[in-house]
Amino acid sequence: MLSNFEENLQKYAKLLVAKGINVQPGDWVKMTITVDQAPLARLVTKEAYGLGAEKVIIKWSDDEITKLNYLNQPTEVLTDIPQYEIDESEDHVLNHRVSRLSIISSDPGLLNEADPAKVAAYQNIAGKAFHAQRKATQNDDLKWTVAAAAGAGWAAKVFPNLATSEEQVDALWDQIFKACRVYEADPIAAWDEHKKTLNEKADKLNDIQFDALHYTAPGTDLTLGLPKNHIWACAESYNPKGDEFIANMPTEEVFTAPDTRRMDGVVRSTKPLSYAGTLIEGIEVHFKDGKIVEISAEKGDEAIKKLVFDNEGGTGLGEVALVPDPSPISQSGITFFNTLFDENASNHLAIGSAYPTTIQGGTTMSPEELRANGMNTSTVHVDFMIGSANMDIDGIKTDGTIVPIFRNGDWAF
Repeated sequence: MLSNFEENLQKYAKLLVAKGINVQPGDWVKMTITVDQAPLARLVTKEAYGLGAEKVIIKWSDDEITKLNYLNQPTEVLTDIPQYEIDESEDHVLNHRVSRLSIISSDPGLLNEADPAKVAAYQNIAGKAFHAQRKATQNDDLKWTVAAAAGAGWAAKVFPNLATSEEQVDALWDQIFKACRVYEADPIAAWDEHKKTLNEKADKLNDIQFDALHYTAPGTDLTLGLPKNHIWACAESYNPKGDEFIANMPTEEVFTAPDTRRMDGVVRSTKPLSYAGTLIEGIEVHFKDGKIVEISAEKGDEAIKKLVFDNEGGTGLGEVALVPDPSPISQSGITFFNTLFDENASNHLAIGSAYPTTIQGGTTMSPEELRANGMNTSTVHVDFMIGSANMDIDGIKTDGTIVPIFRNGDWAF
């Protein structure tokens, strides 16, 4: 048993509630979590009510049942999302501004045996059906946090050399606690200090307002334009009431949106991507005249092609994020096969929609106005990792001046 596990799980639950979604009196909280993580769910619920939450809603799932559904249900049944589920989601978003806490713990290859076309069809339909929830989340109209818990299937993928499932799960919990600063005497104070470091980089990038970024690394030579009046953001976000929250725990990134009309070159992924239960590795993406014109993968090729070419806006990018290779998650030397962790070990890009919060006035813009300003709109948003200790990034100013931003995978300014 991991030393002091119960005490640290309690600290973690408190951190997610008090700092992650920052529960305020009268808040409604909606948590998605798997049934095997019930102990954490109970602690989170208790902490939320302790801070004055008015209602806590739990949306349970079970990995084995999810897999069986995909393997056995016909596509037309699987993708027939009941109207009552859509109505409930819209009620939570529009009438209650429910704070969303998503706890991810599933096996990254859960649906490897499922038909990629069926998985893609569900993702496409669900993206459209729950549009209101996605829009409110991307606009920061409500508070939201994505965090992790150590599921047995996931832990086995990360630590295959450990002898027992118990050892694997303990090892993964240990990494989650480290990455989220749970072992600190005061995790909340440690997060406040971490935010200061990230904000210093974001502020400097915002002051310069580069016109474009140029990436070079083995297999990568990519130039991405940046929209006029773009905003570099980092750990904290704010809802319309001014309540702070942290969308990802852990987080090591400083990010903005690229100008999706100005993308040219090629980029190769450096870490696996787990997307909708399918593991995708060795991604290579070719851009021309502002669009993905070709994409392939050594593993999961059909899944990545369907993500890009079968979804509205899938040929554009919505996010560019900078993460130094010396970040703690990267230096752990562990591949987590989970985007929440692996994206915080590596520079990354996101296929699909941009966050309207990353351009001045974006949250009040229509989809047409966003696109007119170079912001991609889409029904998907999927990060894939491209960074390494061999990556250089230059910032290009409007006058053509080149400023080193990254050298050998680390900040150069």
